[in-house]
Amino acid sequence: MTSPAVHERLLSGRLHRIHQRVYSLMPDVMTQRGRFMAAVLACGPEAVLSHGSAVYLWGFVNEWSAPIDVTAPNRRGRSPEGVAAHRDGSLQPIDRTRLYGIPCTSPARALLDYAGVAAEWELRKAVAEAEVLGLLDQRQIRALLRRSRRRRGVARLRLILDTLHPQTRRTRGELERLFLAMCIRAGLPQPEVNVWLDVPGGKALQADFLWRDARLIVEADGREFHDTASAFEQDRKREQRFQSAGWRVTRCTWKQVEREPQRLARTFDALLAQAKSAQLGTNP
Repeated sequence: MTSPAVHERLLSGRLHRIHQRVYSLMPDVMTQRGRFMAAVLACGPEAVLSHGSAVYLWGFVNEWSAPIDVTAPNRRGRSPEGVAAHRDGSLQPIDRTRLYGIPCTSPARALLDYAGVAAEWELRKAVAEAEVLGLLDQRQIRALLRRSRRRRGVARLRLILDTLHPQTRRTRGELERLFLAMCIRAGLPQPEVNVWLDVPGGKALQADFLWRDARLIVEADGREFHDTASAFEQDRKREQRFQSAGWRVTRCTWKQVEREPQRLARTFDALLAQAKSAQLGTNP
């Protein structure tokens, strides 16, 4: 449109200015993705959504707060209102993609940018969620780290990748990762992870962790998946079916794994010792 045509529509209320040269027909019903797209458009043709906004769009974090992060390699001057424009000329074609039609950094680049601005525990959760979603491509991330040696966050992200347990690619989130780390530190036998078992009463069930020789199953409760009435009822049914097949079932919570790992490890050590004693026919 020409400038006079835009001006006429602004006066008549048919267009509404969001940013310079970016307009909306109905700003009152703009979605979050719409605002992300507007921010990217306002920062120029080479701009992409990045940092915290990108990891939110990818689903690696559950919450997002303003401003909208955009990386615009060739942009100069002040950032548009509500936008944090990062000038960075290191973006390669492999670092760019589109998600929901929005120009955005790749999962690997989004995590690296996030590593430079987020707390370590926030980054760990984002990496765990990326893994659960099947978007943690370690080869791509490590290649990115090698060509980004002096960037802020490189060492932190590399450390988190290096400490991933070899079985965590089969786990469901950070709670399971912390549980496995707790077992290693306490010298406990390594449990099997997310194992499907044929038990009476219906379809096979997946146990979070199990020690097969001890016939012991540990169900790890994250509030996101277990803190509802229907989930509580379903969990009790799961326990009953496991028990009917001869498994002993115990539960732990995120808070216990994160804040009381030593006490929890002693509990599991005692349960494993009891099972061994029972097998030997002696008193625990």
